[in-house]
Amino acid sequence: MATTVETITQSLPTLSLRSNTGDGEAPSEEAYRYTHLLPFFSADTYPPLTPFEHVDPAARALTHPNPRSFLDNATSVVELTPRLGTEVRGVNLARLDSTGRDQLALEVARRGLVIFRDQQEFIDSSPEFYLEWGRHFGRLHVHPTSGHPEGFPELHLVYKDANTTFNYELDDSITPTVWHSDVSYELQPPGLTTFFLLAQPTTGGDTLFTSQVSTLKKLSPQFVAFLRTLKAVHSGIEQANFSRTGKRGGVVRRDPVENVHPVVRRHPVTGEEALFVNRQFTRRIVGLKKEESENILNFLFDHIDKSGDNQTRLKWSPNTVAIWDNRVTAHSAILDYGESKERRHGARITPQAERPIPALEGLELVDE
Repeated sequence: MATTVETITQSLPTLSLRSNTGDGEAPSEEAYRYTHLLPFFSADTYPPLTPFEHVDPAARALTHPNPRSFLDNATSVVELTPRLGTEVRGVNLARLDSTGRDQLALEVARRGLVIFRDQQEFIDSSPEFYLEWGRHFGRLHVHPTSGHPEGFPELHLVYKDANTTFNYELDDSITPTVWHSDVSYELQPPGLTTFFLLAQPTTGGDTLFTSQVSTLKKLSPQFVAFLRTLKAVHSGIEQANFSRTGKRGGVVRRDPVENVHPVVRRHPVTGEEALFVNRQFTRRIVGLKKEESENILNFLFDHIDKSGDNQTRLKWSPNTVAIWDNRVTAHSAILDYGESKERRHGARITPQAERPIPALEGLELVDE
């Protein structure tokens, strides 16, 4: 992506590269296998994102005689819960062809989350491979505030170790668990997203997921009909201000935006309807008075938080790749490993998708 100013390199703060090895030893920086993927922060700035036409690869898989044939050689396919999540073993993501990737997109759209174990070849591939993988599923998003490997701004990194953190962590609450759909403030938020850990604590650092299709279905038909008429503002301003205070690397590469999305959206391929609000980025319901908006949103946020029967928990193990559909799920990191002083280092490949489609046909997505 072209920059609007001459590149200025901002040095990365000193990192304590103490990796958990399972034997209690702390290897030197040179011994850490993924130093080339450590967070880097530059002062590059980027213009606003422009709209684009998204073609969902999952739609191509609908015409295949067996849309799940990419799983034919799997040694294990286990549904983690009835409503959300499948764990797969025996499928090498790095070797999937274009048809297999299309089928994968459809499976993820239908199940919300698919977890692939034993993916060392994928994880140990080059950053160039990561970008080629992601572009199959949409235009790659460049995060406005997070760290990325030097030279690869399209790769979003999470990073925390004994001395540093470059995550969006809020410590003024009794719990750091904050449900969100990634960068939902963008005009065209992400669809199929790929995430993996390069280093992880011995225990803890799990990720929670919830089905926004199921959270919607739990509500009464009358209330859902009302929610379909609503639209809400999603904002990136607080996230940008967090970085402007010097946290998370202290950069804001693109001016923060707010966009209006339907409270209930429809998936373009499966046709399923999903709740599309989240505590991290959704700020107000358009057209309602402050108290009305806050009461409805807080009810929905609490519903998402507490609906354990719509959720699944991913316990990470080495060489795991998680792929989810941001349009029909929400997730939260579990920050319970800080006292261990161990490193948690993850990479996210984030293709954008279509502008959210209202479940209510004809709903105008403009502010009021």
